[in-house]
Amino acid sequence: MAALEPGPGRTRPTRAETRRRILDAAFTVFGERGIAASKLTEVAAAAGLTKGAVYSSFASKDELVLALMEEHAAHRLEASLAGFAEAGDGGVGLANVAAVLMHEMRTDAVWHRLLAEFFALAHHDEHRRDALKLRRREVRTTIARALERLSEGLDLDLPLPPQEFAVILLALSNGLAVESDIDDEAVPDDLLGRVLTLIAGEAVAKVRSAAESVAE
Repeated sequence: MAALEPGPGRTRPTRAETRRRILDAAFTVFGERGIAASKLTEVAAAAGLTKGAVYSSFASKDELVLALMEEHAAHRLEASLAGFAEAGDGGVGLANVAAVLMHEMRTDAVWHRLLAEFFALAHHDEHRRDALKLRRREVRTTIARALERLSEGLDLDLPLPPQEFAVILLALSNGLAVESDIDDEAVPDDLLGRVLTLIAGEAVAKVRSAAESVAE
């Protein structure tokens, strides 16, 4: 398929717009067919672009998959943490984090399937394994920085170092998503919130105590 040409009065999409179209198309194609069974030509066609346009943004299918998963993980968890900060109260904040994560788990299970498939593909491929490790480190760093900002903004002592807490959030989110996909009834809507409260119980108590002191 030829790349879409801009019509009269229209300009070519920017590099960022092209990247966005490719990522959106990749999510649809990979989600429907799986990573291994999909081709970049199919992603290009779904995006209305040439294969060359796809390669101008992503060097390989693996890079495209990793970028897709990295973007989603960072966006989902940063949105959750933003809700935590806006709530102002530790208990409510944890509920907001859990609610966002649980919603994503229920409605976007395809993300977790893609991660599981790529992990399986990487198991016997050292290059893929190293690439996945690097991208996951980048995701954890992004989440850890958000946790640090949250901690400073609320004068909150995190129950674990930010990098370790980021690992816990990712592991809980992905693990519960898999269990929910296997048996939805096994994962109550409030389970993640209860687990986070157990992990950060002391931090939540500190925030509530401070809020009560101010109110008195």
